[in-house]
Amino acid sequence: MADDDFATGDSGASATYPMQCSSLRKNGYVMLKGRPCKIVDMSTSKTGKHGHAKVHLVGLDIFTQKKYEDICPSTHNMDVPHVSRKDYQLCDISDGFLTLMDDGGETREDLKLPTGDLGKEIQAKFDNSDTFMVSVLKALDEENVIGIKAMTS
Repeated sequence: MADDDFATGDSGASATYPMQCSSLRKNGYVMLKGRPCKIVDMSTSKTGKHGHAKVHLVGLDIFTQKKYEDICPSTHNMDVPHVSRKDYQLCDISDGFLTLMDDGGETREDLKLPTGDLGKEIQAKFDNSDTFMVSVLKALDEENVIGIKAMTS
């Protein structure tokens, strides 16, 4: 016991929590192949005389939109990621990074401009001097801009 080093520590909160496969629902979140996914389709199949019912899950990665599938017994536990969503006002875009401000007036400059159509739309609205919010999704210490919202006054 004397060899333990308690100089550093964290809150002990896990990035995921277990949930029984049979209690997962469509539009919920689940870890598939090590990635946080939103469940887009699921079906339960009854198997043979001594088998367990199996749940077939289809999910889209919440950051890359890549499709993942998995089959697991309905009685087994699956990891479910803690997913949080926060809206920020866009202040500036420089060198491919966004300057964002939250409701409390705190700014951050660590998120990249998304690639693809969403990134082009954000750049176009910014160049047009529109004021708008971007939605940031966070799961497993990974954060990405996933959408645009109009400002409400």
